[in-house]
Amino acid sequence: MRLNSPQINLITRACMKASRSLIRDFGEIENLQVSTKGPGDFVTSADKRTEKIIIDELQKAHPDYGIVTEETGIINKSNLDNRWIIDPIDGTMNFLNGIPQFAISIAYEESSEVKCGVIFNPIMNEMFCAEKGNGSYLNNSRIRVSNKKKINDALIVTGGPKGASKIKDKIFSEYINVSKNVSNVRKFGSAALDIAYVACGRFDGYWQRELNYWDIAAGIIILKEAGGFIDFFEQDANVPLKKNILASNSNIHEELRGLIIKKDIE
Repeated sequence: MRLNSPQINLITRACMKASRSLIRDFGEIENLQVSTKGPGDFVTSADKRTEKIIIDELQKAHPDYGIVTEETGIINKSNLDNRWIIDPIDGTMNFLNGIPQFAISIAYEESSEVKCGVIFNPIMNEMFCAEKGNGSYLNNSRIRVSNKKKINDALIVTGGPKGASKIKDKIFSEYINVSKNVSNVRKFGSAALDIAYVACGRFDGYWQRELNYWDIAAGIIILKEAGGFIDFFEQDANVPLKKNILASNSNIHEELRGLIIKKDIE
């Protein structure tokens, strides 16, 4: 890895330490305790254990920093200028079903701007990382978004809706409209990896509604530093940690946006 700032090194160290138990848990899925947060939303003992390892590692270096994390919530609310955004397992449903498409996602945010982030798939040993102004990398190689120019040639990825979603019809309508106008649409089940895959050119674009900030915080900086464009559309100002996201290369961004927020499918 060519990025070696103190923050990146700390995040990487936390990911590697947490991944050891996560890999072990993945091999013993049938023995994990599982609880339900809501319809279609699960949390495992592995989520909690992974999160604790990450928090402990980060707090050793910066005990005063704020933390926003999926399972624990917000820690050190008084420090909003320096905070970690953590998703211990993005893609829990994949993890539970033995599908190796999940990741640890950690971002560092300073004064409400993401400065660096890491997305790590421990099963495939793929670490995506980026730092503002210094580019994006997959393991030791610099990555860039695709150069696909025509929307009808584009391979797009999406996600959702969960069982509790109140806008399923809207999401399905968007899916139909997009799929009619692009080469194909995929659904992989991990928002963090979906964005990382756009950043390295495996996909040309990605959109999804009703995401949590911790799902995508690291992906934001990874995609931007890889030359990608990100929109947060139709946001609810009263729920700042909920996001609707559109991410792609610059060539197809406006056309893809037009397919998603087209008035006749709302």
